[in-house]
Amino acid sequence: MSARNNQSQKAAARERLRAEREAQAKKERARRRLIVGVSAVAVLAAAGGIGYAVVQSNQPTAWETAADAKTVTAPKNTEGANGTTVVVGKDSAKKTLEIYEDSRCPVCATFEQAVGPTVEKDVEAGKYKLKYVGATFIDKFDQGEGSKNALSALGAALDVSPEAFLDYKAALYSAKWHPEESEDKFAKDSYLLEVADTVPALKANAAFRKDVEEGTFDAWAMKMSKTFEESGVTGTPTLRMDGKTLTTEGSQNPPLTVEEFNAVLTPVLGG
Repeated sequence: MSARNNQSQKAAARERLRAEREAQAKKERARRRLIVGVSAVAVLAAAGGIGYAVVQSNQPTAWETAADAKTVTAPKNTEGANGTTVVVGKDSAKKTLEIYEDSRCPVCATFEQAVGPTVEKDVEAGKYKLKYVGATFIDKFDQGEGSKNALSALGAALDVSPEAFLDYKAALYSAKWHPEESEDKFAKDSYLLEVADTVPALKANAAFRKDVEEGTFDAWAMKMSKTFEESGVTGTPTLRMDGKTLTTEGSQNPPLTVEEFNAVLTPVLGG
């Protein structure tokens, strides 16, 4: 092999090596740019996700929106501002028994199961009217929704009729359907509708179901809850008549049996 050919081959080899190195360097630069680009996108995505989460966390909940509603759809058979005055009974009754309850309240359930039927009979007989004020304070203790949701559903029942309202209230407080306070079952529309199926006037009632599922009376429920908060009542159940809180003798406790109830009510009724 001549020296000339040998030199040519070496030059060609050097050129190939230079070209390979340059190509490798281009690949490495491209890879770095890709990594930097992906990292930047990831950072922006993470920042955007955090920003979105922050924005969402600052958005009012559906119940907060309902509480701030300027326009309130009140159920039929109500009176007063925003329909928060709920009075059931005969116009001829001279006295009115006020009852303050939270749908999730276990003591309210005890009262309703024991004394509720007596109250309904008295109201039907015209002994007195019944004024109902619903509360939602238990939801505040565990960030629940059941008290609010049940109160809205009670509004839907009241829109059907006062009788449907009383029957539904009794069903919600019944031993079969009333959940433990720690179980927020009333937060589910499906559960409220299941209970409603035990009330003839509400079973298969399309308008009632629609009102429950669409939250027609959510804003009304929140206005009713505010009425409770402004009443000065601090616990449930609370019974009042003629501006006086009715408690068992020698205590601050509400009457939880028919005997106790009649004992505290009879003197107020003038019997």
